[in-house]
Amino acid sequence: MFLSSVGFSVVMMSIWPYLQKIDPTADTSFLGWVIASYSLGQMVASPIFGLWSNYRPRKEPLIVSILISVAANCLYAYLHIPASHNKYYMLVARGLLGIGAGNVAVVRSYTAGATSLQERTSSMANISMCQALGFILGPVFQTCFTFLGEKGVTWDVIKLQINMYTTPVLLSAFLGILNIILILAILREHRVDDSGRQCKSINFEEASTDEAQVPQGNIDQVAVVAINVLFFVTLFIFALFETIITPLTMDMYAWTQEQAVLYNGIILAALGVEAVVIFLGVKLLSKKFAQ
Repeated sequence: MFLSSVGFSVVMMSIWPYLQKIDPTADTSFLGWVIASYSLGQMVASPIFGLWSNYRPRKEPLIVSILISVAANCLYAYLHIPASHNKYYMLVARGLLGIGAGNVAVVRSYTAGATSLQERTSSMANISMCQALGFILGPVFQTCFTFLGEKGVTWDVIKLQINMYTTPVLLSAFLGILNIILILAILREHRVDDSGRQCKSINFEEASTDEAQVPQGNIDQVAVVAINVLFFVTLFIFALFETIITPLTMDMYAWTQEQAVLYNGIILAALGVEAVVIFLGVKLLSKKFAQ
C-alpha cells in the first residue's frame, strides 16, 4: 500500500504542466477527463480483481495489477513520442494506472481475512497510515525532481526524456517492480476467523468440523452505508486537490510550472502529515474502546 501510494501521488502535481507541454490543445476540461479516467479504471477493475481473489491465490491479481501499473507508467514517460493526439495517450495511461490501482480492494480484504476481530481495526489503521505516508513522500519526491527542469536530459538510445515530469513515473515503475519482488518473496496466503483460528486457505470460509462455529451477528447495514458514504466524500474532496489545485494556483498566484509543482507538493505533503497523525489517533482510540 505504501509503494502503490507513492507511485500514485508522485505525479499528481505535475499532470497539468506535463499535459500542457505534450499537447498545447489540452485545456482544464480535458484535465478533468484525464483525472476521471483513473477513477473510472479503478472502479471497473476493483470488483474484477476482488472476484479473482475469491477463487484464486491473491498473489495473482496483485502481480497482474502491478504489472499494468508499470506498463502505464512507462507509457506516461513516452507521451512526448507521438506526433499528435498526445493528450489522448495520457488519458489511456491514467486509465491503465487506475486499473492497476484496483488492487486496493484485494489488499484490504487480505488484511481483513488475515486478522482476528480484535486485531482488525488496528491493522486497517496501519494500512491506511502506510497509504497516507505514501501520499506524503510522493509529492516530496516530486519536489526533489524539480531541479531537473522541464527540459532535463534525453537518453537518445531509447528516446527517453528524463525531466521533472518523467522521472517520478520512472520511480513509480521501479517501485512497482520492487513491489512484485516483495509479493513473490514475502507474501503468504493466510486466513484466520474472527477468533484468530487458522483456516485451511485464504479462500476457505467454512468452519472446521472439529471446532464449534463462532456465532455471527447481523451486519449493521446502516453503519456499512454510512462508512461507504464517508469514504466517497473523502475521495471526492481529495479529487479536488488532484484536479484543480495546480491550474488554480498557477492562475491565482502567477506561479510557473516548476513553482506550481514544488509548492503544491509541499502543501500536499503537509496534508499527508496531518493524515498520519489522525490515523495514529484512530489506532490508539480503537484499542481504548475495544477494551
